Amino acid sequence: MEFQRGDKIEVFKKSPDEAWESYMDDFIGCHGFITDPDTTVNDPDALIEVSLEGKGTHRLPQDSLRRLDEQGRPL
Repeated sequence: MEFQRGDKIEVFKKSPDEAWESYMDDFIGCHGFITDPDTTVNDPDALIEVSLEGKGTHRLPQDSLRRLDEQGRPL
């Protein structure tokens, strides 16, 4: 899935990626938006920057994210 800046997202699962750290488990279920999709790399395995409501800005593996529609429902 290709993410764009400003896409609404949810962290919906733990990633098997080695970049996933145990503190990130607290992010599961959080909503936010893409701040830097790093489209120059466009690598589905690359980390992308997201801003999570109440949790700040983090770089997370893309496979832990899913895009949401305007009402907050998964696309």
